[in-house]
Amino acid sequence: MLSSSRLLLTRFVGIFLTLVLACGTAFGLAPQKRKKKPVSHATALRKAAAAKKQSSSLRKTSASISRKTPHARTVRARRVTRGIWKEPTYADSTIGDNVDGEDLIVRRAAVEALGPLNGTVVVVDPSNGRLLTIVNQKLAFKSGFQPCSTIKVVAALSALSENVVERTTPVMLSRRKSIDLTQALAVSNNAYFARLGERLGFEKVSYYARLFGLGEKAGLDIAEEQAGILPASTPDAGMGMMTSFGSGIYLTPLQLAALMSAIANGGTLYYLQHPKSSEDAAAMVPRVKRQLDIQNYIPEIKPGMMGAVEFGTARRAGYDQNEPIYGKTGTCTDTRSPTHLGWFGSFNDTGKRKLVVVTLLTGGKPISGPVASGVAGRVYKALSAQNYFLQAATYSPATMVSSQSCCSR
Repeated sequence: MLSSSRLLLTRFVGIFLTLVLACGTAFGLAPQKRKKKPVSHATALRKAAAAKKQSSSLRKTSASISRKTPHARTVRARRVTRGIWKEPTYADSTIGDNVDGEDLIVRRAAVEALGPLNGTVVVVDPSNGRLLTIVNQKLAFKSGFQPCSTIKVVAALSALSENVVERTTPVMLSRRKSIDLTQALAVSNNAYFARLGERLGFEKVSYYARLFGLGEKAGLDIAEEQAGILPASTPDAGMGMMTSFGSGIYLTPLQLAALMSAIANGGTLYYLQHPKSSEDAAAMVPRVKRQLDIQNYIPEIKPGMMGAVEFGTARRAGYDQNEPIYGKTGTCTDTRSPTHLGWFGSFNDTGKRKLVVVTLLTGGKPISGPVASGVAGRVYKALSAQNYFLQAATYSPATMVSSQSCCSR
């Protein structure tokens, strides 16, 4: 009897549970699915990498198929021919140079430093204006290129001369950012020098640029040399672009070398002379174009020019506190060519001899002012290794002062 009761009870419970489950399903009360366990970060990264690999594979497959079609080949060819760079990045930069009157030790260092790059290296003795070497004379004697940020040296000297700025006075560039002249030169801050240009105005910038030798030939009796260009009025890009990128100006490597020489020697702007033979070099008499009243301002710009090499845009030149180099880089696109430009104007202060080294590189996107500074740095290092700077100059003929006048205001 007891066994029958248990059997009936078991059946009753089974029927009851079946009814409950059936009712729960009918009224949406079925048990919820278990939540998925959270995916670990590592698992997510593996899945993302797998998806990216699959996507890359699909793109490569698609590109492979597209290249087989005539239309794809046409598009690819157009992309190559429509590139904006018209000058090669690499070339033999020594072809056609006349080296008979050059300092062959300096020339060898300059040629090796330039290597396969397409460009020019101009080296000057700032104590007399002698061109010790010009690698790639054809390029150096051209009518000039946009100076890019090397124009900031002209802007700085102009602003100091006009009491527009002082070296240690910060210039506000925004509500929260200000910068002084030393930092602005070292890192080549465009906004800072744009402000200087706007404060100076076209007339003053043009006056000082011409005073410093822009817009006229830098050499004496160098038939192949062409003068650079100074605009007759404010360029379309505005004064800010004129004093930060050199818009409207065309500068030659010889002009920059002459200006750097004047800064290096304390303010004497020499005519640059390129002897044609060793006899011409021995008999060369320096010629002064004019004296620049910048003696008080040279110490104001030198910290920024050294800062460019120490921690700024010219670090590739190689900072050495025992053999300091002062310089200014420039990088931009010369729209007249068009070509990408890399400038570096510099001088050193080592031993018994100073040198001015100006580098201009032309070509494609890899070209820049920092790259140009590396070329100049290799020139200095090669000559230092040969103790070149410990040797005093072998001649010091009497200086003849030119009566040329310039730049009336």
